[in-house]
Amino acid sequence: MEPVRTCVGCRARTTRSSLLRVVARDLVPTGKVLVVDETASLPGRGAWLHPSSECFQTAVTRRAFGRALRVEGSLDTSTLENRLNGTVNP
Repeated sequence: MEPVRTCVGCRARTTRSSLLRVVARDLVPTGKVLVVDETASLPGRGAWLHPSSECFQTAVTRRAFGRALRVEGSLDTSTLENRLNGTVNP
């Protein structure tokens, strides 16, 4: 039986394999940035998200990433947004 996780965007429960795990990484000059944890093995608290723009936008609107990751202040979500939209950062 595969583990079940909850998407921070739509709040639907589903299998772990159908979600992306994101973690907050510390970047000294710019603060914290959200990164995708491909192997689900990076240290720290993680949040789970469907790989869709709709769930991403809902999570940003609800400020769900900060609550789920227990991070105070703002998070840079541009890396995650670019990955979901299929664009590459220059």
